[in-house]
Amino acid sequence: MQLTTLDWTVIAAYGLIAVTIGLWFARRAGSESDEFFLGGRSMPWWLLGTSMVATTFSTDTPNLVTDLVRSGGVSQNWVWWAFVITGMCTVFFYAKLWRRSGISTDVGFYELRYSGKPAAFLRGFRALYLGVFFNCMIMATVTLAAIKIGGVLLGASKYEVVLVAGAVTALYSATSGLWGVVVTDLILFAVAMIGSVAAAWYALAQPEVGGMVGLFSDPAVADKLSLLPDFSDWRTASTVFIIPIAVQWWSTWYPGAEPGGGGYVAQRMLAAKDESHAMKATLWFNIAHYALRPWPWIIVALASLIVYPTLDSIQAAFPHIDPSIVRNDLAYPAMLIFLPSGLLGLVVASLAAAYMSTISTHLNWGASYLVDDVYRRFIAPDEDEKQYVRVGRIATVALVVVAGVISLWLENALQAFQILLQIGAGTGLVFLLRWFWWRINVWSELSAMIISFLVAVYFQFGHGALGFEAVDPSLQLVLGVVITSIGWLTVTLLTPPADAETLASFHGLIRPMGNGWAGAGLGLSEEDRSADSPAAAFLAWFLGVTVVYGAVLGTGYVLYGRTLLAAVCLGAAAIASFALIKTLPRVGLT
Repeated sequence: MQLTTLDWTVIAAYGLIAVTIGLWFARRAGSESDEFFLGGRSMPWWLLGTSMVATTFSTDTPNLVTDLVRSGGVSQNWVWWAFVITGMCTVFFYAKLWRRSGISTDVGFYELRYSGKPAAFLRGFRALYLGVFFNCMIMATVTLAAIKIGGVLLGASKYEVVLVAGAVTALYSATSGLWGVVVTDLILFAVAMIGSVAAAWYALAQPEVGGMVGLFSDPAVADKLSLLPDFSDWRTASTVFIIPIAVQWWSTWYPGAEPGGGGYVAQRMLAAKDESHAMKATLWFNIAHYALRPWPWIIVALASLIVYPTLDSIQAAFPHIDPSIVRNDLAYPAMLIFLPSGLLGLVVASLAAAYMSTISTHLNWGASYLVDDVYRRFIAPDEDEKQYVRVGRIATVALVVVAGVISLWLENALQAFQILLQIGAGTGLVFLLRWFWWRINVWSELSAMIISFLVAVYFQFGHGALGFEAVDPSLQLVLGVVITSIGWLTVTLLTPPADAETLASFHGLIRPMGNGWAGAGLGLSEEDRSADSPAAAFLAWFLGVTVVYGAVLGTGYVLYGRTLLAAVCLGAAAIASFALIKTLPRVGLT
């Protein structure tokens, strides 16, 4: 595959824009750590929300969707569509609380909510656990996708991709700070949407595919089109739909869809102008992420089943690609070779931008942990602000090196997705309840984290060493949730809560809704209670989920030509949208 001069011109133009933005914000980012990591807490909702969407618009996401569709059909997407429930819960219950806290990172929460040396230890350990291990796993997955795209479209080796892409992104991230990241994300979102729609358009234009009618009537995709799983096949339905909807969304910590918010989503909420902007940003993120983007990727994935029906056909088309990474997710970049000159350059630029957006966000987020929650908190608490920025830039480079090494070990996007889900299985309920139930303590979180990790390690490596048969990933998730939940609840009831002074300070600052703090013995009066309405929040949550699911399913049925089902789903989305707009003032969103 050879890019033309026009393609390279388009790619160079995007690169010039990105570098210009980075240099423009370099001086501002270098002034102090709050500017570098949080943009001075002055960012508007539309910029932050679009940045979150762009971050999840990464190079590995269309590859993951392609892997799911080719492996089990469109209904397989429920394993990530289920996180809509998590996201909307964050919007209406947690966004304002994060912004109200005034902390610098989400792990700074631990010394705000809990007390003593155990809280300090948890803050530092969690910063390293998430900022290095989890964060580098995510970046490695994104880099793996870049390796596959670079191999197909540029003929580059995996080492060349890791070296060049990592170096450029690390330099950009270490220079521009959060303002540079989110402003570049705004451009990326527009370019990436154009690129994904163009990829779907030209996939449908292939003679083998025969347009929309030809695609949906081809025998190769006939058993892949259902938007819901076959409930007569209980095992598949449980794996794809029932477990994600009933268990996964609230029980599992996954980056970008953390129960109660966390990671770079919390970073964006903390960077918002105020509580209202924090809520609007996460609302826009969840609508755009789940309702606007999936179908172009799904169409390309379905078309790839006709053009490349087997892995052998992909390998035959690209014999120079390392056979160890030829998996179903490689079909997405393989479909991009049909784009015409100029447009191919735009799509390559959009994929490069997607890579830069995701990696730069995770580098900035991970470095903020290492600086604020490790270096400043435990090593050098009284340094000059410029020193913290310097350490942040060093941490940025170190993180991208670690992620690059891990990416050379991974084989496909689904592999990393399942590993991360399993490691976080069972911890989610702690993150949901810790704001609203005073009894949750530092030992609750430590035990949940340790137990879930040990269970994940056992399922990944231990059962084979002990001679036991492998367990299905969906059953692993449920068992992990049950074991971890029983473990941390037992520990919670056997250990004391945080001291009364810490609990009173936290409640006075956060003002959580509901009656979960009534038994804390803080002598709370009616004036101390939150004015927020739990009933309004639950209603808005339900309506928000209905809007997204109605839009996703309705769009699918429109494409399939199923007029009645499309009208029902889109009608439900329209009614829910109207009701949600009426409800927003009751949850503090004007």
